[in-house]
Amino acid sequence: MTRLGLEVNAKKTRIARLPEESFDFLGYTVGRFHGKDGRPYIGTRPSRKSVKSLLGRIHQRTARQWYADDPKSTVARISSMLRGWCGYFDQGPVITIYDLIHRYTERRIRRWLLRRSGRKGTGFGQIPDEYLYETLGLYTVPRKRSDLPRAKI
Repeated sequence: MTRLGLEVNAKKTRIARLPEESFDFLGYTVGRFHGKDGRPYIGTRPSRKSVKSLLGRIHQRTARQWYADDPKSTVARISSMLRGWCGYFDQGPVITIYDLIHRYTERRIRRWLLRRSGRKGTGFGQIPDEYLYETLGLYTVPRKRSDLPRAKI
């Protein structure tokens, strides 16, 4: 490692014994998971830290400081984040995580749209899905396994 000019971070470096332990690497958690039939397998899923980071960036982009921004540009920035994140994290059991991100994003954007116009409420009944997806162009997070791309481009 020294010859390559690299340093090992002693705080982050450890030996993990699979399947008893799990570890995080490049935004994924690698460890034991259970399939639909309850059978255990070793696989990957997005780590809690990476999911929280994405939700934090969406939260920050729909904060009060962005009220003056155009809704289409805000949704375009969020869509870009979602497209990139979903493109990277498409391995393992991701559909439940995608569903959480989908619901959170819709809720934050609806609330942001209402607050910037001076209205109260959550926006669920006032702002339809068609407005978010067709008018503003919000990225559609995959909702089922068959919606995920099969090959990396």
